[in-house]
Amino acid sequence: MPVANLNGAQIHYTDSGTGSEAIVFSHGLLFNGTMFEAQIAHFQERYRCIAFDHRGQGQSGVTQGGYDIDTLTEDAAALIQHLGLAPCHFVGLSMGGFVGLRLAAHKPDLIKSLTVLDSSAEAEPAVNGPKYRLLNLIARWIGLGVVVGQVLPIMFGKTYLNDPERAEDKRKWANVITGNDRIGITRAVSGVINRKDSSDILGKINKPVGIGVGDEDIATLPEKSERMHKAIAGSRLVYFKGAGHSSSIETPSQVIEIIEDTVSRTS
Repeated sequence: MPVANLNGAQIHYTDSGTGSEAIVFSHGLLFNGTMFEAQIAHFQERYRCIAFDHRGQGQSGVTQGGYDIDTLTEDAAALIQHLGLAPCHFVGLSMGGFVGLRLAAHKPDLIKSLTVLDSSAEAEPAVNGPKYRLLNLIARWIGLGVVVGQVLPIMFGKTYLNDPERAEDKRKWANVITGNDRIGITRAVSGVINRKDSSDILGKINKPVGIGVGDEDIATLPEKSERMHKAIAGSRLVYFKGAGHSSSIETPSQVIEIIEDTVSRTS
């Protein structure tokens, strides 16, 4: 399996497809790069597709520290440079979107376009803190299997969760969540909970930007995407019908459409 030793961490990634340009996929909290498998399957005939796991999640190494969003951004930048991908099209979902926004604002030479899914530039609302910290504590000391039933309604919308034809798919992603290392994932969760507001950087972004959000997203409410859209000049906003917080899984074709649109604006 491809692993790059970068920024004090072992970063696992997949590298598929061919093309003169690359799309880099950055996953959301509790998942890994496989949450973009539908999008990679679509784009890999025309683009080199890289999907990586953030430190402490998926198959990447667990480190003592470095789970704040700024360090995760440095991890992503180091990977882009290590693989010679710049300037690349960057697609980030939730936590991956936090990273993508910082890359586009602070390291614009690495980014050709940015697609932000189910994400925000704002800090985690204080009201969410106690609940998320309790779930994190339970996961750390007892295991993710105990809390996954409470986590799924945060990560997925009601349309997906209530669809009997997707029961096997739901089990698959529940297993992905519970398969995370307990130490790594709880450190990653703390990094997300304690992130700082970065709304002030949005005006610095001067790249084609597509913003997509599930109309059933309760983890990152759609109005946060609306505020990002207003703050980023020339950005386009799309609502994914029937999706919650994990749109690349729930509504893969709608996510493909927004990526196609964003990438096309660079030509």
